[in-house]
Amino acid sequence: MEIINGVHNIRPRHLGNAVTMGNFDGVHRGHQLLLTRLGEKAAELQVASLLITFEPQPREYFAGAEVPPRLTRLREKVELLRRTGLQRLLLLPFNERTARTPPRWITHDLLHDLLGARYMVVGDDFRFGRAREGDFQALKAAGRELGYGVEHLHTHEFGAERISSTRVRKVLAAGDFQLAQKLLGHEYFIMGRVVYGRQLGRQLGVPTANIRLQRYKAALEGVYCVSVEGIGNNIYEGIANIGVRPTVDGKEPLLEVHVFDFSGNLYGQLLTIRFKQKLRDEQAFASIDALKEQIDKDIAEAKAWFSESANGV
Repeated sequence: MEIINGVHNIRPRHLGNAVTMGNFDGVHRGHQLLLTRLGEKAAELQVASLLITFEPQPREYFAGAEVPPRLTRLREKVELLRRTGLQRLLLLPFNERTARTPPRWITHDLLHDLLGARYMVVGDDFRFGRAREGDFQALKAAGRELGYGVEHLHTHEFGAERISSTRVRKVLAAGDFQLAQKLLGHEYFIMGRVVYGRQLGRQLGVPTANIRLQRYKAALEGVYCVSVEGIGNNIYEGIANIGVRPTVDGKEPLLEVHVFDFSGNLYGQLLTIRFKQKLRDEQAFASIDALKEQIDKDIAEAKAWFSESANGV
């Protein structure tokens, strides 16, 4: 998959595409269905499949800290999009100038002139341009005028309910990772590089790999059983905490992972953390000793859960 970072990096060789546009947060099964259809049209027309997306997401620009939790950061979204067979990803910044962009610039200048769009596939809630003025009918009218096809895909449902990023967030918040996997089409995971922390875990005898979440909000909060990838070719079991660590006056949301049966330096390593089971919510403790006691209980509970899962209990 080729990543085109900004309009200024669009080249003449990028002309000719089957296009879609959107946040694609989580790249869930509804998104995957749309991308499958996009790939089919691209193959039929003998052009590349291309997704246009924005960083930050438009709602993050407007709502800031009040925005709903993001399911996937850019790194995670790119990893998931690669798996779909998408050929090109156009990343556009969302800023004050983007927010004022009229729908016509997107349908005429971007889709037609810069990308040479041959076909456009969108979901049922698609809106675009300044103040979300553009809709499917405007897109269809532009397609008729400029010569590119436009298709609208209906909602994809699971369990008689629409699959959406909002639904996935609610399911994750409830700790239902089995249903989340069915909606996403993959296990929920977070990727990130290990950074230096306050070394508190090491002082407590429970060293942790710390990963900054770098998003306004995380979709998860609490203590979880996890698997850890990115340490050689092995997959390790572990326990993770996502939150601000109120017992030690933490401020910044952080993912802390204690990897079972591993000792070594993980700083700078790119890890993939897959979430299996929620153990409890994050909580404040009266003392460091009380925190240490609870961590020991969490580790014992997590190891018991992994053992039972391995034995099919």
